Amino acid sequence: MTREFKGDIKLDVRDSTADWDAFLSDKAPAGAPNVLVVLYDDTGQAAWSPYGGRIDMPTMDRLAQGGLTYSQWHTTALCSPTRSTFLTGRNHHSNGFATISESSTGFPGYNSHIPPENATMANILRDAGWSTYWVGKNHNVPIDEWTAGASKKNWPLAQGYDRFYGFIGGETNNWYPSLAEDNHYIDQPYLPEDGYHLSKDLADQALKMIRDSKQTEPDKPWYMWFCPGANHAPHHAPEEYIAKYKGKFDDGYEAYRDWVVPRMIERGLLPEGTVYGDINPMPDGTYSQTDEVRPWAELNDEEKAMFSRMAEVFAGFSEYTDAQVGRIIDYLEESGQLENTIVIYCADNGASGEGSPNGSVNEGKIFGGYPDDEAQNLTMVDKLGSPDTYNHYPTGWAMAFSAPYKMFKRYTYQGGVCDPMVIHWPAGIQAKGEVRNQYHHSTDIVATILDVCGVEMPETYNGVTQNALDGVSMRYSFDAPAEGQTQKETQYYEMLGSRGIWHKGWKAVAEHGPVSGMSGFDKDVWQLFHTDVDRSEAHDLSAEHPEKLEELKALWLSEAKANKVLPLNDLQIIGNPKDYETFLGMEFKVPVPPSGQYTYYPGTTEIPERSAANVHGVSYKILAEVDLTADTEGVIFAHGSRFGGHALFIKDGKVTYAYNFLGIPPEDRIVAPMPAAGKHIIGVEFTKEKMGPYREGVGPLKLYIDDQLVAEQEIRTVLGHFSLCGEGLCIGYDSGDAVSSEYEGSRFEFSGGEIAKVVFDIGDDVYIDVEAHMAAAYARD
Repeated sequence: MTREFKGDIKLDVRDSTADWDAFLSDKAPAGAPNVLVVLYDDTGQAAWSPYGGRIDMPTMDRLAQGGLTYSQWHTTALCSPTRSTFLTGRNHHSNGFATISESSTGFPGYNSHIPPENATMANILRDAGWSTYWVGKNHNVPIDEWTAGASKKNWPLAQGYDRFYGFIGGETNNWYPSLAEDNHYIDQPYLPEDGYHLSKDLADQALKMIRDSKQTEPDKPWYMWFCPGANHAPHHAPEEYIAKYKGKFDDGYEAYRDWVVPRMIERGLLPEGTVYGDINPMPDGTYSQTDEVRPWAELNDEEKAMFSRMAEVFAGFSEYTDAQVGRIIDYLEESGQLENTIVIYCADNGASGEGSPNGSVNEGKIFGGYPDDEAQNLTMVDKLGSPDTYNHYPTGWAMAFSAPYKMFKRYTYQGGVCDPMVIHWPAGIQAKGEVRNQYHHSTDIVATILDVCGVEMPETYNGVTQNALDGVSMRYSFDAPAEGQTQKETQYYEMLGSRGIWHKGWKAVAEHGPVSGMSGFDKDVWQLFHTDVDRSEAHDLSAEHPEKLEELKALWLSEAKANKVLPLNDLQIIGNPKDYETFLGMEFKVPVPPSGQYTYYPGTTEIPERSAANVHGVSYKILAEVDLTADTEGVIFAHGSRFGGHALFIKDGKVTYAYNFLGIPPEDRIVAPMPAAGKHIIGVEFTKEKMGPYREGVGPLKLYIDDQLVAEQEIRTVLGHFSLCGEGLCIGYDSGDAVSSEYEGSRFEFSGGEIAKVVFDIGDDVYIDVEAHMAAAYARD
């Protein structure tokens, strides 16, 4: 009962008076706006056309011309953390999101569980009378709650959203995505050969949700958070959009920066006289070598062609997704809703430097802790953007697309945290096509939306006293002068060991790169910038104003303690095997049972990698109990994709175990004839005898049919992960993209027989008695 019952109850219903109002949900205030938040990934200001960039964004241009473009809007420098601030309006460490869900650790600010004292905006808006929808990327479900059997209290529906359709982790294959709907995982509705692309699918679902709402509750406002996979890697786009950019980046990334910064100044997005420094602006030894930029002039012709193509693919990906957003905007205009819909179109952090100095055709190597191979990349240039690649551009384009700022995603210099944002609301903003230079941050989005909706964050929610919002409403800036006074005063920054703080026009930044492995935080040198006049952080004023620097350093520490920022973590996961193993030891893993065995069944949902039996860096055995016929074929189990994974399957009368080492050819396969019809146990055993130069496991792989060894060869196995997220362990099929090129396509479901169960055993004993192992598995069920 939401309100006091004011009817009249007698013995006989004929003499009683009903009161429906006591039970119905609250209604939003008359004239309340709809809210559409479009949140891209990994995009610096200098990339997009509203900011003067070469990537055409017709929908965003249209909204900018009818609304406002913000020049000093900031984020946290990484995906999950920024998105958590959009959820709650509190700082990311306070939300438990110091870093992405996939790299959570067991500390208060780092565990990826939003505490009850930070209620989500969606819960508040839903209670106040809005329909609430989340479409696309969700990067805020804790890593320990990704499985089908886990609690759903941190999934979107429990966070206040009436509907969800998208993907749970930090990224997904745009051709073969790992999808979830509401509280469960689903298969993609159709395949790339039938025209599938994730951006299109997400727009289809967004339109369906809004139309469903409007045809039944036409007067009810809605709030939608639309989060495409763009522009996060893998960069995937239809070829016709990629082709539009042929040759447009051939001048290279330094030339692009020289071209775009004057355009940004001309548009009033940067102060006159803005300058920028070296393409590698940080002192040697203060950042990871994987973040270095190679000078364009030092590249050979093949490298230039590949790097240019990578930028073309990124541009096509971005514009294609903007076109899908355009379908939503067109519908809102056609249906008369655009006038009173506040649209916030933005990105969650700066351009990504995670592609390394040479770029990559398989970003998954990063998560496997393995270096990229430029020679292999060069053979794949023509396939960039297609299902054959999982590509990411090199650091040079991250530098250029974040111009004129220092560094890029993950860094707390402006290149990591100063991002594009356009706000469009004809019913509430008189100004058209203007720039706003007030300083703001992603923590301000919730305060702004609640303000324009006429809703307040309650002091208590579900019986829990609430933390105050860390953001301030940006509404004052809607009709303020372009250079009007900023109402925000302070914002701290921290990301993977990189630290900074802005306070009343001044900013201090530590010379300490993220994931640099430096440690020694108390010995860091800090720089000081007067960002009111020096947006690009080109002039270090620490020597001229040492007292101001010390003031800001002390303020940073105070904010850090208040927001659960400590302990600082800069573990270097690429190029530092010891740090990488330390990190792997801290991340969440499903507890290993005493037997070391995990039992899986067919007809079940895929198991996310972090919750599946961990076969990385260890010896393992896999036992499949099957009942075969002469017609049996298909996948017994599969985990991963063409970019890394392993699978056991039957095809053409043969039993094959394939180990795909991070998509690097050739694929290791061990093969034996399929046994006669009947019940059998097919076993795989890998014994880790040594480690390779990147701590990959090396040793003999054996294939057994019942108790007979039928094949053997040496292989190497991945230390880290097959993927950042998605592409989980499947029994009886291969979800999404195929692990092995031996059965290209989707699923290759097991047929013509029966799988009873599959047991993964990561105990350290050798393969001795298959029947005993199976008996132990049965006993544990």
